[in-house]
Amino acid sequence: MRLLFAILVFISTFTFAQDRPKPVQKDPYFTSSAAPKKNAAPTETVKHRHSDQLRKDTKYDGNNYFVGNVVFEHQGSILNADEVVLYDEQNFVKAIGNVKLQNADGSVITADEMEYDGNTQRGIARKNVVLTDPKGTIIKTETMYYDRISNQAYYNTGGTINDGKSTTYSKSATYFLTTRTIDLTGRVKIEDAQYVLEGDNVVQNQNTNIVDINGPTTITNKKNPKNRIITDKGNYNTNTKEAFLYKNSRVHYNDKILTGDEMYYNQLTGFGKATGNVTLDDPLERRWIKGGYGEIFEKKDSAMMTKNPYAVKAMEKDSMYFAAEKIISFQRPDSLDIKVKKSFLRAYKKGRFYKSNAQGRADSIAFNETDGVLHMYTKPILWSNGKQVTGDKVEAYFNTQTENIDSLKVLGNAFAISKVDSLNMKDEFNQVKGKLMTVYYGEDNNIKEAKVIGNAQAITFSDDVNEETKEKERIGISLTSCGIIDAIFEEKALYVVECNIGAVADTYPMSKIEPARRKFQDFNWNTKDRILKWQDILVDTPNYEEVKYESDTALYDKAQEAIDKERAKEEAKKPKRVRR
Repeated sequence: MRLLFAILVFISTFTFAQDRPKPVQKDPYFTSSAAPKKNAAPTETVKHRHSDQLRKDTKYDGNNYFVGNVVFEHQGSILNADEVVLYDEQNFVKAIGNVKLQNADGSVITADEMEYDGNTQRGIARKNVVLTDPKGTIIKTETMYYDRISNQAYYNTGGTINDGKSTTYSKSATYFLTTRTIDLTGRVKIEDAQYVLEGDNVVQNQNTNIVDINGPTTITNKKNPKNRIITDKGNYNTNTKEAFLYKNSRVHYNDKILTGDEMYYNQLTGFGKATGNVTLDDPLERRWIKGGYGEIFEKKDSAMMTKNPYAVKAMEKDSMYFAAEKIISFQRPDSLDIKVKKSFLRAYKKGRFYKSNAQGRADSIAFNETDGVLHMYTKPILWSNGKQVTGDKVEAYFNTQTENIDSLKVLGNAFAISKVDSLNMKDEFNQVKGKLMTVYYGEDNNIKEAKVIGNAQAITFSDDVNEETKEKERIGISLTSCGIIDAIFEEKALYVVECNIGAVADTYPMSKIEPARRKFQDFNWNTKDRILKWQDILVDTPNYEEVKYESDTALYDKAQEAIDKERAKEEAKKPKRVRR
């Protein structure tokens, strides 16, 4: 009897074990140790609403499963599928085939398979997963994790997001359905009809269509891939194509590059601006402009820089430097061939420029970079290897092949001055002036010749070689005036080689020409503002100490002293009148 009883107990126990359903092995996502959400509703049972059949066999380890037009409901969300397994004790379901979860907020998830935990209100959808939010944004992936309490969905198997205007590709994404923001990580690509955004870490807002950029990102113009935005941090509006950039940013446009500490750029209008350490680089022109604030106008192919701006024009042998209160650069089609673009640079208010053999300042400077023509307006002054040229307007012509100045044109009140001997401190200057002047440079890049037209005048110091000592001796000073003067500059001399139309020329010995006649009335040898090195253009004026030259009037003073003595003697010989 005892043996029979034991056998019956074993059989009954075995039978009970066989009938008891086996619990499901949940994905760790469902057993997360995260604290319950404050807004979580009380746990409710996942409820069966409809199915064609109810089955229970060994197919799902003894758990009930429903087949055909299955409908389950949980806290306002409706689950439809071809087949659903119910793990009743765990409040857990597994749906298979044509799965559709319609949430109370209007979002819909479809997939081939889905698991849902009624206790945590979390689910995992697998295979051909599609999430559609109430406003039509569609997310597609292979595996999606979703949380109904926090109202967010997540994937890390790669997926696409389409909002009707653009498509987003990413390795992983977290979609916050309440705010309609998507946190995208891994390699991200957002593409519409015109532009492609590629980055590592961005947040996309489906309400505002603004993308927050938090890693290296590039936004490329699909029609012209060379036009692009590069940044490490910023915001981009996919509707208006406006970019606000805050870190390591560059805007590439028309083969130029704008950089700055903070930047704004509108890809539709082509307007951009930058503040901080701003640089506009033009590699084709081999020129860049720096300043504290800059603006670009892509469609006009122009740019403006202020706040202590300066420009550098790189050349093979000798670069040029420009500075002013405002610098503008632009390109225009050549009037002779519209396919050819010409480049221009403008420096407004207190314009300065530096080149090794020519430096200058004027109220404004205009430089035709393509043709090599530089215009100086309003009180221009140009220095070149110890010589100074002034006038109402100065034009400098550069040889674009050799990059050297070929000639200068001075229009109105032209005046050229050169120190007689730069090695001494004597107050001696050769001078030539007139209405118009053309100055030519020699092979050594120094001023060689000046042709003056209209009321031409010259003051030149004349020397000759002593036959006995073989050394130069001062003869005197020549005063020349005529309609046209052609003068040649030597190292320490200025020779008037031609004087036409009403020529008048006189040479006075040093003892017979008073100091006042040794300089023209408007003589102004400027050493205070002279630009000696390129860094001098970075300030309004280097404000050098004015050079004090020694006036050499010994011979004249001695002659005057003799004349005064003779005059005194003659006065002494005259009879004195005595009043009675």
